[in-house]
Amino acid sequence: MRLKPLRLPDSGPLLGAGYLLLWLLLWLTVQPYWMLPYGLRFGALLLVPVRYWGWLLGGELAATAGIGLAHGLPRGWLGFAIDELPEPLVMAGGLWLLRRFNLHASLHSPQEVTRLLLSVVLVVTATTAVDAALLALVSTPGPPELIIGVLGEELLSHYLGILLIVPLMVMLLRARIERRALASLFMDGLLVMLPSMTILLLLSEQAAPQPQFARVLSLAPVLFFAFRHGWRGASLAMLITSLGMTLVDQHLGHAPSTAAAYLFLAVAGTGALMLGSATDALRRSSERVAEQNVYLGAVNRRLDQLAHQLRDAARGNLQTDENQRRHLAAELHDELGQNITAIQTHVKLAQARLLQAGMEDISTSINTILAHMRRALHRLLDDLRPAVLDEFGLLRALDEGPIRDLLSAAGMVYRTELHGDPRLLDDDTRTAIYRLVQESATNAVKHAKASEFRLRLRIGERQGVAVAVLDLRDDGTGLPSRLPRGGRGLQGMRDRVTSLGGQFRLRPAPAGVHLRILLRGSNHLSETGQ
Repeated sequence: MRLKPLRLPDSGPLLGAGYLLLWLLLWLTVQPYWMLPYGLRFGALLLVPVRYWGWLLGGELAATAGIGLAHGLPRGWLGFAIDELPEPLVMAGGLWLLRRFNLHASLHSPQEVTRLLLSVVLVVTATTAVDAALLALVSTPGPPELIIGVLGEELLSHYLGILLIVPLMVMLLRARIERRALASLFMDGLLVMLPSMTILLLLSEQAAPQPQFARVLSLAPVLFFAFRHGWRGASLAMLITSLGMTLVDQHLGHAPSTAAAYLFLAVAGTGALMLGSATDALRRSSERVAEQNVYLGAVNRRLDQLAHQLRDAARGNLQTDENQRRHLAAELHDELGQNITAIQTHVKLAQARLLQAGMEDISTSINTILAHMRRALHRLLDDLRPAVLDEFGLLRALDEGPIRDLLSAAGMVYRTELHGDPRLLDDDTRTAIYRLVQESATNAVKHAKASEFRLRLRIGERQGVAVAVLDLRDDGTGLPSRLPRGGRGLQGMRDRVTSLGGQFRLRPAPAGVHLRILLRGSNHLSETGQ
């Protein structure tokens, strides 16, 4: 469950009053390099609609005027205006321009973090430059080293204030966080940050260089939170670490940390924020990849289902076609074959009468025609349903059946290598093997002008499934560069293999045609008891 971000009130006076209270609270924490109110101003102008900026700046001026009155306004109202007005006006003008150039209060990606940090540098540099110009106009020129030191301190404190406050404001007002992630962040805070602050306090009480080592060591949890919780964890860890360093200095009565320590803190915080944002982007990318993998897995499963359905449908079509062929062959054999036999019987009975009438040539012609019709009928029946396959079995039908007669009649040498038990295969696969060899041999006789045809068949078992590897080749002229339109030989063979879930490859050969075909039985051997 995601927690919704906080909603700002849609009222200028309420926003101004709330901003004033936050300004006063953060002003109490101001240190030489610790300007959290500056970060509050930057974040408020970045997140609040422009129409409410007047209320925000009015609340800030009221707060600073109250603080000035509490200290007696040593330079008067004119000095107060010169000191306090330019800086918020320059920041407001700079952020207005940057927002017009599509600057968003977002840390969603490393690119957005980089854009925001560059905007921070530009705004901080502009306000510091204005302060330097005003300082040169209204004050007596001092040593250059002193002026540079003051400006450097202001530049660093402003940048660090923005770095510590703005990510927290973006997280509260713009970003959504899951309740589980928030609970994990809280637990890691107790288990990691609390011991880290304790170690910081214990080492800071020791003599040098232990306190400096403690400050460097206290930044290790920042990197841990950046890796584990992204930019949200990095920003919170940075804020807690910085606050812990300041509180430890105050508790032990030490002098405020040097500029080098806070500069190191600013650099480490910038790197941690970039690292956290990159970690978030990588995590989101991994989640998207995982979601896409799940989706692609579902799609692949659906495609597999469709492929199985199409294969089953194609196998069913083949079975239907073979059944029709079988039925037609039986009808032709029973009807036409019996009629031819009856005609031959009647001609034989009438042969004596025709001989007496001097018409024996007619009986001879009729017998020749009937013999030709019977041979044509046998070839047609063999094309429709090879009876030799049912009578002899697959291996003997391939080695001794009509295919050898066809090739021998064409003057071709027929060589066979047959291995394995065809009973491992289902009837559809056995029929398909015979049909493929028959079609390939017919193509070799009709088109290849070959002198030799080779058949190699191996039947075995692979992972519990019966497998048949069929290798067919001839030494003929090979395939033409452009296959004739309407040809159904190779394409019909390919379709038959595909429908059975097999693989059909036309392999390159120096001469002739070389086909390699892989077929799998439809049933698992454990199911068929083989």
